[in-house]
Amino acid sequence: MDFALFNEIPVPRPWDADSEHRAYKNTIEQAVVGEQAGFHSFWTVEHHFLDEYSHCSSPEYLYGAIAERTDRMRIGHGVRLLPSPFNHPIRAAEGGAVLDIISDGRAEFGTGRSSTRAELEGFGVDPNETRPMWEEALRMIVGAWTEDVFEWDGKFWQLPPRRVHPKPIQKPHPPLWVASSSPASHVIAGEFGLGLLSFTIGVPPEELGERIKLFRDAQTRANPIGKFVNERAATFTMVHCADTNEQAFAEAAESFEWYVRTALWHIGTVAEWQEGKPLGTYDYAEVLKDLDLSMLTFEYLQSSGACIVGDPQRCLEVASRYAAADCDLLLCLLNPYKIPHRAVMRSIELLGEHVIPALA
Repeated sequence: MDFALFNEIPVPRPWDADSEHRAYKNTIEQAVVGEQAGFHSFWTVEHHFLDEYSHCSSPEYLYGAIAERTDRMRIGHGVRLLPSPFNHPIRAAEGGAVLDIISDGRAEFGTGRSSTRAELEGFGVDPNETRPMWEEALRMIVGAWTEDVFEWDGKFWQLPPRRVHPKPIQKPHPPLWVASSSPASHVIAGEFGLGLLSFTIGVPPEELGERIKLFRDAQTRANPIGKFVNERAATFTMVHCADTNEQAFAEAAESFEWYVRTALWHIGTVAEWQEGKPLGTYDYAEVLKDLDLSMLTFEYLQSSGACIVGDPQRCLEVASRYAAADCDLLLCLLNPYKIPHRAVMRSIELLGEHVIPALA
C-alpha cells in the first residue's frame, strides 16, 4: 500500500491578514518534506465557499508550485469538479495537460461533482444533472487529450472541430480517478474503469473493505471511459502520528472531531436544500441531514480505526487494517483543522521512518 499526502487547506478562525498565506506556505513545505519521507503522491481538493473547512479553490496553481519543488512525488486532483459551470471540460483538459507537462508526467486526474449545498447552489448547479454532466465532461477530456482534432455534440456541451493544446506527456493520458461516497458510486467507478477515490468518512477500514469489494467486482465488467483501466483503489482517512499515543491524541482530538462532524454536516445540507424534492443520486445525504453528529467522538474514531492516530507502532497497526481491506493508496489527511504545522511536520517524519517502509 502506498501513502499519499492529502490536504483540504483548512484555515481556522480567528483569521488574520496572513492566515491564508500561511496555510498555503505550510502546505507546500509539507509536500516537499513528504517527498523526502517517501510519500507516493500529493493530493488536494477543489472546494468553494467552505469557511475554515477548505480554502483550496484553485488547486492547479498550488500543483505548479509543488511540481517545481519536487521530483518524484505524483500530484493528484482530489478532485477536479466537472459539472457546469465549475470547470469547462476543455479548460479542465488543458489544465490537466499543463500539470502533466510541468511535472514531467506525474499528474493523477481525479474528478467529481461536488456534494455540498454551498458549492452546488453557489454555482447554480442542478443536483439532478451533476452525474450526467460529470460523465459527459470526462468523456470530452479524454477525447481532447487523445485526438488530434476533437469535436463534440452532447447534451451539455458542443465543440466544433478544434485542436486542443497542449497534450499530456503520459500516454495515452494521465490515470483517471473518481470521487466516490455512496456504495453505488463505488460500482460506477469500477464499471467505468476509473481509479477509486473512496471518500468514506468516519467508518472503520473493514467497512471500507466491503465497498472496495463492490469496486473490484464492477471492474470485472469494466467498459472504460479512458483508454485504459485504472485498477487502483484509494481511500482517505485522518492521520496523525506523534512520539507517544498521549501526545498524538492530545494534538489530534479537537481537529478530528471537528472535521468529521463538519464534513458530514456539509453533505447533509444538500438534503435540507432539496427538501420535498427527489434527491436522486444524492439520496445518501438524507441520512446525514438528521444524523446526531455528536456521536462521532474522537474516542469512537480512534478506537474503531476510522482514523489513524498514535505513536508509530499504533499507526502501523491501524494502517495495516487499511492494507488488509485491499486499499492500494492511503490518502492521509494530516491536518483536518488546526493541528499545528510543527506537529504535522513531525507526523510526516515519523510516518516516513516507521510506517511507510513497513507497508510499501
